[in-house]
Amino acid sequence: MTTHIYFDLDGTLTDPYVGITKCILYALDKLGFPHPGDDYLHSCIGPPLWDTFPEMVGEELTGQAVDLYRERFVEVGWRENVPYDGILDALEAIARAGHTLFVATSKPHQQARRIVDHFGMGRFMQHVYGSELDGTRSKKSELLEYAIGQNPGATTHIMIGDRKHDLVGALANEMRPIGVSWGYGSVAELASSGAAAIAHAPADLPGLVT
Repeated sequence: MTTHIYFDLDGTLTDPYVGITKCILYALDKLGFPHPGDDYLHSCIGPPLWDTFPEMVGEELTGQAVDLYRERFVEVGWRENVPYDGILDALEAIARAGHTLFVATSKPHQQARRIVDHFGMGRFMQHVYGSELDGTRSKKSELLEYAIGQNPGATTHIMIGDRKHDLVGALANEMRPIGVSWGYGSVAELASSGAAAIAHAPADLPGLVT
């Protein structure tokens, strides 16, 4: 049996809160918009920027806001990620068990690859899938459909993520959805979105994917 396992990046492999929120606030400052509260910023971790910025700046300015966000992100924001404790050990154990690992994130694939390699996760990943800069394949269901199509031959597909978008995207592509509770979605969000299992620490993952 061949198992392909797709991992979300933000909130699953790394904690991106500092980098993402500082880049959002940078874009809002440049455009002259007020800062949202911490709870709202917390909710911005996971969904595509193309979905969250319209709520803050309107549809017309969303493209400009995304460009400004990326202006800071490519300089410093990408380095403000922090890998979750134990995640490298979990990836090593899963890879050693013979599974094929991928990243599937709504973040642009160029940025995602840079982060994955910088924090030593690239050696475990067959490929890093992400959106294009214009927002193409920023929806998780579309991204996973594309990634699966690029990697035929697996008998089992698993998606691991911390938000409902990951699990809904997995179910849309007939994948087994596994949630992680250390990210930015609550256990209730994951359960109501169809999680087949929920990991409460990275050490739980190797057992859940076998």
